[in-house]
Amino acid sequence: MPAGAASILAPMVRPPSRTRAAVRPRAARAGSPWWAGLDDEQLLDVRLCDLGLSIAGSPLEPHLRALHRELEQRGIRFRPHFWIAERWFCPDGVPGFAVPFYLLHPRLARLERRFMGEVEGGNARWLRRILRHEAGHAIDNAHRLRRKRTWARAFGSPAREYPVCYSPRPASRRYVLHLGHWYAQSHPCEDFAETFAVWLQPGARWRTEYEGWPALRKLQCVEDLVQQVGAAVAPVRTRRTEDGIATLKMTLREFYGAKTAHYRAEESRRHDDELLRVFVPRGTGNRGAGAGALLRRLRPQLRRLLARRNRLHPYVVSNVLRIVTRRAQSLGLELKGPEREARGRIVRMFDAILFRFLHEPGDTYYL
Repeated sequence: MPAGAASILAPMVRPPSRTRAAVRPRAARAGSPWWAGLDDEQLLDVRLCDLGLSIAGSPLEPHLRALHRELEQRGIRFRPHFWIAERWFCPDGVPGFAVPFYLLHPRLARLERRFMGEVEGGNARWLRRILRHEAGHAIDNAHRLRRKRTWARAFGSPAREYPVCYSPRPASRRYVLHLGHWYAQSHPCEDFAETFAVWLQPGARWRTEYEGWPALRKLQCVEDLVQQVGAAVAPVRTRRTEDGIATLKMTLREFYGAKTAHYRAEESRRHDDELLRVFVPRGTGNRGAGAGALLRRLRPQLRRLLARRNRLHPYVVSNVLRIVTRRAQSLGLELKGPEREARGRIVRMFDAILFRFLHEPGDTYYL
C-alpha cells in the first residue's frame, strides 16, 4: 500500500479473507459491470486493471464526440485519440490524452466524490473545459506548434522546466481565465493549452471579453497558428498511450489512499482561522451539517453574490470557493447553529478570504 494510505483509510481496512468472486453482487442489472452493485468496502478491493472499462458506450463518449465536432467547426483536421488512466494528462509528443477512469461510470464517480469531495470534470461544463484544454496539448504535439517562433514569442520558452509548484498572480491580465488555480500561469505549455481552450469554445466572445488584456495577443496567436495548420495532415500521428489502467494492479483502496494523502499534504492552512470562526470540528456542531457539503450546496448563490458585491471576475470567486470548500471538508468541519444565521457569517468569511487572495498573494499550487 502506498505511503499514507494506511493511516487515512484505516477505518476501512479489514482482513482480506474474501475472494473477488465472493464479493460480487448477487443481482447486477443487465449490462452493468460486475462491480457496479458492490458497496464501497467491496469496491475498494477491486484492482484498477480489473474494472474492464471502455470509452465506447460510457457517459464520457458523447463529450469526446462533441470535442471532435468543435475541432471540425473550427476547420481543424486533426483529431486526438483517447485512453483511460488514473488522471487527466497528455504526454509530451503524443497527439492524444488520457481521461480519468472515474468518469467512465456513475458508480466510480460516486466513489471519487466520497474521497475527494468533488469529481474533476463531473459536470458537462467543467468536462468540456478540460477536454478543450487537453486538446490544446494534443494539437500542439501533433503539429509541433511550440517549435514556431510565434508560439515562443507569445507564450515563452517551451523548454522551461516544469515546476513542482507555482504561486500565481490572481490579478494578472497576461493570461486567460479558464481552468482553476490560474493554471495558465504554471508553464508556457499550460498557457498555450488554456488559451487554445478559450479560443475553441463555441460562441466564445474572447475578443470583447479580453479587450485591453495582454492575453488577447495570445488568443490572436492561437487563431493565426490554427489557420496555418488547421487543414493540414498532422506530421505526428502516433497512437501511443501511457499509464493506462489496464496495467495498473493497485486496488481502488490503495489508489485513494495515495491520492488523499497527496492532496492533504499540499493543502493550504492559510484560511483555517476564517473557517474556524464560522464552523466547528466534527462532533461539536449540527449533526449531519458538514461544512463541505453545505458550501457546495450554497456555491451557486455564493458565486453570484460574491462576484457582484466584490466586483470580481466569476473565475476568481469560483476558485476561492472550491479551495475553501475542499479545505473545510478535509478538516471535517460542521456548522454551528442554524444555517440561516450562519449565512451572513459565511459571506463575510469569503469577503475576507477574497481580499487576501487579491492583495496578499501567497497560495501555492502543485502540478
